[in-house]
Amino acid sequence: MHMNRTSIIIRHEFLHTIKKKGFIILTLSIPILILLGIGIFKIASNAVVPETDEIRVGYVDHIGDFAPLYEPDTVRLIRLDSEDEATQALANEEIDEYIVIPDDYVATGVIARYTLDKELAPPPSVSAAIEGFLDSNLLASEVPPEVIGRVLTPVNVVTTTITPEGTAATDQGGFSGFIIPAFVGALLAIALNVSANYVLQSLGEEKENRLMEILLSSVSPRQLLTGKLLGRGAAGCLQVLLWAISIPLLLRLASSTFGGFLSTVQLDPGLLVLGVIYFILGYLLYAVVSLALAAICSTLREAQGIAPLFTLAAVAPFWFISLIMFFPNSPVWIVFSIVPFSSPVLMMLRLGLSDVPIWQLVASLGVLVASIVGGLWVAAKLLRIYLLMYGKRPRLREIVRALRAG
Repeated sequence: MHMNRTSIIIRHEFLHTIKKKGFIILTLSIPILILLGIGIFKIASNAVVPETDEIRVGYVDHIGDFAPLYEPDTVRLIRLDSEDEATQALANEEIDEYIVIPDDYVATGVIARYTLDKELAPPPSVSAAIEGFLDSNLLASEVPPEVIGRVLTPVNVVTTTITPEGTAATDQGGFSGFIIPAFVGALLAIALNVSANYVLQSLGEEKENRLMEILLSSVSPRQLLTGKLLGRGAAGCLQVLLWAISIPLLLRLASSTFGGFLSTVQLDPGLLVLGVIYFILGYLLYAVVSLALAAICSTLREAQGIAPLFTLAAVAPFWFISLIMFFPNSPVWIVFSIVPFSSPVLMMLRLGLSDVPIWQLVASLGVLVASIVGGLWVAAKLLRIYLLMYGKRPRLREIVRALRAG
């Protein structure tokens, strides 16, 4: 009988959630936005005509012995005798811009550049061409030409990850290996926040409109808590499952559209399994916190004002993404990938950047499970004590006293 009542609540919460417009829009919007991005890129890449015209850069040499020893394919250097001649050539569109090399350039390292275009900074190709032109002339009398060419040519570093036995590792890492974990982490952050908000909104509304009194006349607080957690959680799992199914299809489409490194991206089934596990555990953690907040707050608006203090921890790792990318095994990130609230998303990001030791993964999952068990114990007591309290939010001292007494 008790199980039957719980299953009724689970079914009601699940169906009520998946029928919400917000749930449907969010579930469909992620794949649709990615498809739109791929389509826009495809249209734009077909519409843009590759620019094959070289950039003509004039130079006025007050030192007297500079010559175009180094010229990339996209830039042509043209010698001019004076600033007046260069300005006239620029006005007549014979050149696109010009530089002036003063006679004290070797001492100061400063040159002047003139252009008709308003710009934030010189184009990278132009900057590289000017720098190569100046450096090659300074080194011409001291270094062989082939050495100058090698120095001015960008270094291409090819990295290979190997196993302790000396063979090439299956997972070579790199940016392509980080895309899927980062994408899964972003979806986790969204899903956790939305699912927790649904739980908070459901309980808060039922408490505000006094529907809770009717419900508790038929079911116990424990049954109500279990039904809401499992029903809303099942809806969140459905959402994540649909996203997980769409990832391989979108990845295949993106690979054929973009090509390049996206064609090397591999979808690790184990990573998706871990993503689902972290979603379930993360959802349960955020849900019990949401239920506790709804129980002790007098209004839904008040509870929603406090909830971001916890739910923002899910997206916080993306605020420090640059530091995490370069230092994934920093003690700071190791700690925050084990402690609750931030661990689901942060651990997924670290899995895409480095080899996370098994003990850290086990510790992260273990702490999450322990936090959920402890949170359920606290939430159940708060629900039993404060669920039917209206118009007044208890102080922290009163909550601690009630938990001790309970």
